[in-house]
Amino acid sequence: MSTSEAFLKLIPAAIRPRIRSAELAQGRATLVVDASGLARPEAERIQRDIEAALGPLAGVEEVRVALMADRPPSASVARKIIAVGSGKGGVGKSTLTANLAVALARQGRNVGVVDADIYGPSQVTLLDPGGPGLQSSGDKIVPAQSPHGPRVISMAHMVEAGKAIAWRGPMVGRALTQMMEADWGDTELLLVDLPPGTGDVQLTMLQKFRPAGAVIVSTPQDLALIDARRAIDLFSQVTVPIAGLVENMAGYVCPHCGEISDPFGSGGAEAAAADLEVPFLGRIPLAMEIRAASDDGRPPACADDEYAAPFAQIAGRLATWLDGPAS
Repeated sequence: MSTSEAFLKLIPAAIRPRIRSAELAQGRATLVVDASGLARPEAERIQRDIEAALGPLAGVEEVRVALMADRPPSASVARKIIAVGSGKGGVGKSTLTANLAVALARQGRNVGVVDADIYGPSQVTLLDPGGPGLQSSGDKIVPAQSPHGPRVISMAHMVEAGKAIAWRGPMVGRALTQMMEADWGDTELLLVDLPPGTGDVQLTMLQKFRPAGAVIVSTPQDLALIDARRAIDLFSQVTVPIAGLVENMAGYVCPHCGEISDPFGSGGAEAAAADLEVPFLGRIPLAMEIRAASDDGRPPACADDEYAAPFAQIAGRLATWLDGPAS
C-alpha cells in the first residue's frame, strides 16, 4: 500500500477528495490539500482534522499541511509567476534565473525576480551589485531596480553579507510572503528562484502563490536528473504545469585547443524531457565566460554574443509558452 493510500484511510472521508499529494519522509508527513472555495476557518479546520488523524500514526513525528488555493488576479496587472526549481543544488539554477530575467526584459517583458533561496541568496550578486537596495512604500517593500532590467528582491538585501540565516519553517514562509507581496508596480512576470529540493519554501509557494508554470534546471548527468524528476513530480502532483526543462553545463569548450568535452554528460535533460513529455527549453554550455561575468554582476544575457544566445533562445521559448493556451 502506498503512503497516499495509507493516509487516505485515516483521513475523514469528506476531506479525502481535496488531497492532492501525500508523502512521508524522515518522520515528516507532508500533504498538499486543495482549499479552493473554502473560507479561512473551514480550511483551518481541515488542517486540524488532518493533523489529528495522522499525528498518532507510527513513524510520523510531524504533520505538515499545505492548503493550496488559486489567488484572484490583480485588478491592475495580470501578473504571472514562474517558479524556477531544481531537485538539487549546484546545477546553476540561480544563474539561469537571472539571465532568463534579463533576456525576457530585453524582449520587452516587465520582469521581477524573487530570490526565494532564503538560506543561499545570490540574486543581488548576479543582478544588483552595489545598487541602492530596497525601498519602502507604506507597509510594503519596493524591490530594487537592477541596472540590467529586472526588478529584484532578495534576503541578501536584508541581512549582512556573509551572515548565516538560521530560520525555521514559519519564518521562512513569512519572508517569502513579504517578498512576493512587495510593491511590484507594473511587473507582469515574476521569476521565483526557489531553493533546491521540495521543502518549506516550495510548499509555501504552492499554498499561497500558485505559479502559472515551473522551469526545472538540471545538469545532464543521471544523478542530477533523478532529483530533477522529483521536482517535476512535486509540481505535477499539484497541477502546476511544467513550462520546460533546461540542461545547464552542457558541453565545455577548451580555451586552449577548442575541443568540446562533456564532463557532465550530454543530452540527459533533453532525453528526460522527452520521456516525461514536458517541453525542452534548451541548453546552456559550461563556459568560463558565463561564470566570470555572473560573478561580476554582468549577466551574459545582457550582451549580443555567443554566450547570450542560449539565454535569449530559452527566454523566447518560455515567452511563447506563457502566451499560449497552456499557461
